[in-house]
Amino acid sequence: MQALIDVAQSRDKKAFAYLFEYFSPKIKRFGIKQFGIEAQAMELVQETLTSVWRKAHLYNSDKGAATTWVYTVMRNASFDMLRKMKSNKEENISEDIWPLLNESQNTHHEYTDHLEDKQIKRYLEKLPVAQREVVRGVYFQDMSQEQLAQQLNIPVGTVKSRLRLALQKLRNEMGDQHD
Repeated sequence: MQALIDVAQSRDKKAFAYLFEYFSPKIKRFGIKQFGIEAQAMELVQETLTSVWRKAHLYNSDKGAATTWVYTVMRNASFDMLRKMKSNKEENISEDIWPLLNESQNTHHEYTDHLEDKQIKRYLEKLPVAQREVVRGVYFQDMSQEQLAQQLNIPVGTVKSRLRLALQKLRNEMGDQHD
């Protein structure tokens, strides 16, 4: 597609306008199927076509069609958005469970229920040792994930994965009683 080559070689705004007009409805349809929300589909259009403008010089016609290249850029932007959404969801899980774990530390508070403390400790004991270590480090010892990774001599990504799995297991174990 000559328009992509024109954008790559001379930053041709008319050629980009053509690309935008041609690809945006297709990307939007894909985004609606992918996310189910028009606003996110429009964000995908924006992210994809912004990347096309910035990275057009990377397109090589010898390696494939322009449409294939643009759809690859779209797919990558979509994956990035999905990862971001998943990450935000995991942060929300963490925030949902945080008050429960925090309460278990506060044994001096006159309203703390010692039976609930014991229950939370039982939930923690059901976790695999590696996940329990991470939960205790992050929530009971107030360590950052980076500090904990250093202490345990494991990558930060492993700490994050273990924490995510542990929080999901705790949430499933605790059920609706703490939502």
